[in-house]
Amino acid sequence: MTKESQTTLPDRPVKGSTIHRVLDILEMVAAAERPLSPTDLASALNIPKASLHRLVGVLEEQGYLQTRMNQRGLQPGQRLNKVAMGVLACAPLQAQRRAILGALSNEIGETCNIAVPDGAEMIYFDRAETHWPVRVQLQIGSRVPACATAGGKMYLSSLPRAKREALVSQLKLVPYTSNTQMDSQSLMQELDVTAERGYALDNEEYIEGMVALAVPITDADNRLYATLSFHAPCMRIPFAAVTDFLPQIRKSSGALSALLAD
Repeated sequence: MTKESQTTLPDRPVKGSTIHRVLDILEMVAAAERPLSPTDLASALNIPKASLHRLVGVLEEQGYLQTRMNQRGLQPGQRLNKVAMGVLACAPLQAQRRAILGALSNEIGETCNIAVPDGAEMIYFDRAETHWPVRVQLQIGSRVPACATAGGKMYLSSLPRAKREALVSQLKLVPYTSNTQMDSQSLMQELDVTAERGYALDNEEYIEGMVALAVPITDADNRLYATLSFHAPCMRIPFAAVTDFLPQIRKSSGALSALLAD
């Protein structure tokens, strides 16, 4: 091969390069159990503070990171959350994900959904509809309050307790139904129980006449990535019978978690 015909390939990122540092910052913020300050990041990643502040500023400007409302620490921004959602949405996983979700819906006989957390809300990411004519319509992309839904309470219960307390204290509790939890202390107690047992319940707390059960979908590090739920009119499944389907929904969440791990 002559010198003229040789193709010059771009250099691969080396440790300490800007792209390497940006990826390390995003990975650390996404994996942290508490919001991290720029000082935390600079120390842990051995990045000069001036460089760290510059990179964080760009990431905030572009929407990949955002500063918490109380100005204490950084958390994933909307664009980083969209990247995370895109992992489940990518074509290689889509068919397998929908097959698992559809099989669960057929087995239970009710609508099943996957939701992802976004601050104090959950976003319905995917769903498999029941064949029954009487059903609750919550479309893909719908946002629901974390504090009044099974998936939302599953997510809140997965947070470290200090972070959970801080988030619950900031929530504006709205009486969606007569069963909606309106006391922060009681909600915290329910979240403690949920964290202990590993599943969450909704007893007509968001929509009157609807009950639900949710379990976590976890990543390779066993952290909650999304939630798997089913919901049904209580005229078909009374609240006392909701947990009868726990083995089926846990089996499906295990299969979805395995997709992420792979």
